[in-house]
Amino acid sequence: MNNTYLSCMAYLHTICRSSLFSFSTLCLIIFAADLPAQNAVGQQTGLRMVSRKVTSDMPHIHGSIYTDHKALSLRSGDFISVDNGESWVEKPITPNFALGLPFGFRRDLVASLSDSRNGRILTVFNSLDLENLDPGIREPPVAQKSYYLRYKISDDGGKTWKFDEPIVQKGDFTAKNPLPGVFIGKNSIYVGDRGSKPLVTNKGKILVPAQTTIVGENGELFNPGNGHTYTDAVVLIGSWTKDNKIAWEMSDRIIGDPKRSTRGMIEPTVIELKNGHLVMVMRGSNEQKGGKSHTLPGYKWLSVSKNGGKSWTRPEPLAFEGGKELFSPSSMSTLFKHSSGRCFWIGNRTPENNKGNLPRWPLVCAELNTKDLKLIGSSVLVLDTQEDTDKLRGRLDISHFSVMEDRKSKEIIITYPRSYNAYKSQEWVITRVAIN
Repeated sequence: MNNTYLSCMAYLHTICRSSLFSFSTLCLIIFAADLPAQNAVGQQTGLRMVSRKVTSDMPHIHGSIYTDHKALSLRSGDFISVDNGESWVEKPITPNFALGLPFGFRRDLVASLSDSRNGRILTVFNSLDLENLDPGIREPPVAQKSYYLRYKISDDGGKTWKFDEPIVQKGDFTAKNPLPGVFIGKNSIYVGDRGSKPLVTNKGKILVPAQTTIVGENGELFNPGNGHTYTDAVVLIGSWTKDNKIAWEMSDRIIGDPKRSTRGMIEPTVIELKNGHLVMVMRGSNEQKGGKSHTLPGYKWLSVSKNGGKSWTRPEPLAFEGGKELFSPSSMSTLFKHSSGRCFWIGNRTPENNKGNLPRWPLVCAELNTKDLKLIGSSVLVLDTQEDTDKLRGRLDISHFSVMEDRKSKEIIITYPRSYNAYKSQEWVITRVAIN
């Protein structure tokens, strides 16, 4: 497909604004024409757009979690809801462990989970201990050498928190060397985006997908692909201890090939299958610093663990059934397991090869075949894409989204910013998707 396709997509969205279901259906028909023949005709998608709401401010439902395994109470940062997200009240995290930190230190909440087995809530923070670091810099380059992870635990639904500690592997490790191959000040470990959600396995282990930069032989950051950054993906495996803390260990690294992905493996997202196997999808890149050609295919990368996350298979491109390529820019994505047991991938899919991070649209959802770990082509649902009116506002980016299941309706809730003009302005979208 070519630019005519993209223009057609924008036109269809414009004429169908009054009917979101009609828009998504038309988008699906167009995408189906580009999918394997056996999936292109006469099959139900299994996914249906229910509603789409646009707001000027970030909705509190973005990044929220249920505070226990039964109730309809939610926590999102310093806000709580007791009516399944219908209304929100500010209830700051208590105590505030960040009070009194030197100016420039950072504690950015990036991941949370509620463990239904014991009623505890875990929150994970990307942390920087650098005095006078300008808080207005979103991604300071020094963070690639200095990010580390901290965690907090609550056992009363998020009302109070017991401690704030760095994640340090059990054994002979320290805050400066918290994990194998991680030396804070030389290289870092951090959670890349909201797609890297923690999970609790069927055996009760806590898994936190993360990424780590690498120290080269010269003591500087290793960047064999000459990309913007270079990282390995890892999983932090946690076990509860008697004092409400977690004993941590790091998995083997999931290592990319710099000849296939110039930035290594980035922003892992993980689900557990019914058979106990773990599936991970990672962001890659086909862009080099100073380069204008993008000859490498832009893929998402898939790896599997059969031993609880300790070791992983060599990453290979995520693809459709029948071998159809999935082109995807260097952007986050999410693997999501529904309460029905069905599994889905949500991310940016481009009709042709991308150029590094761009374009970050359309945003799509597709079901994952849990037997062959391929995406089901006929299930692709376009959630959002560029419209003609978007072009007047500068470059559009649809990314940095959050995904959760509504415990009451069983709908998938996807919240995200539509960012314009290189993230200089944005509006927020709440989309609900039903599973047939």
